[in-house]
Amino acid sequence: MSSLVATEFCPVYSPFFGVMGATSAIVFCCFGAAYGTAKSGVGLTSMGVLRPDLIIKGIVPIIMAGIIGIYGLVVSVLIGNGFKQQMSLYAGFIQLGAGLSVGLAGMAAGFAVGIVGDAGVRASAQQPRLFTGMILVLIFAEVLALYGLIVALILNTKATSAEC
Repeated sequence: MSSLVATEFCPVYSPFFGVMGATSAIVFCCFGAAYGTAKSGVGLTSMGVLRPDLIIKGIVPIIMAGIIGIYGLVVSVLIGNGFKQQMSLYAGFIQLGAGLSVGLAGMAAGFAVGIVGDAGVRASAQQPRLFTGMILVLIFAEVLALYGLIVALILNTKATSAEC
């Protein structure tokens, strides 16, 4: 009876879901970070043609977009440390949920950072008083990825307690 329970709740394909969680975390966060970096970079180079003195100040959105990729890396490594050859289906699903939560939140935040960074850098070159407002909106966009990171960390702690 115990071997039936072990195979029912700990099938051989359970680690697949954990691997997909780790993959989702890094891939989706990097999609968001890449889009945010590219979109903000286009705005920065366009602004740099007319106001090259503001280039260093305008790098803030690009740095914030790169941080989103770090969130995905952290969660992927944490999920990867929990991999076992035999693991419960519950743990695999929890790891998948953790990866998807940070990955999709990171992708959404990267899109927001890119759009705000592009428009904000161009606007702050024309009106320097808009810089503070741009930074505030960027923080609110970045915190979306942080919410996904927090949820992923909480979920991942639940996956480590699941045993076969």
